[in-house]
Amino acid sequence: MKKDDKVIFLTDMFIAAHNLECIATPIIFTISLQLLSYHVALIKGTDVDQPRNLAKSVTVE
Repeated sequence: MKKDDKVIFLTDMFIAAHNLECIATPIIFTISLQLLSYHVALIKGTDVDQPRNLAKSVTVE
């Protein structure tokens, strides 16, 4: 059993990013980290649609 197989067995979601040597690498990792932070926020019970300490100039229509 390879290391990746152990990780896949232990998790519900797995994003493989092996041997990436292209200009799109930062985009791929950013999407993965955004998904991670979103799910962590949901688990913590944070309202992801109303972030704290966001400047009123951004939120006022």
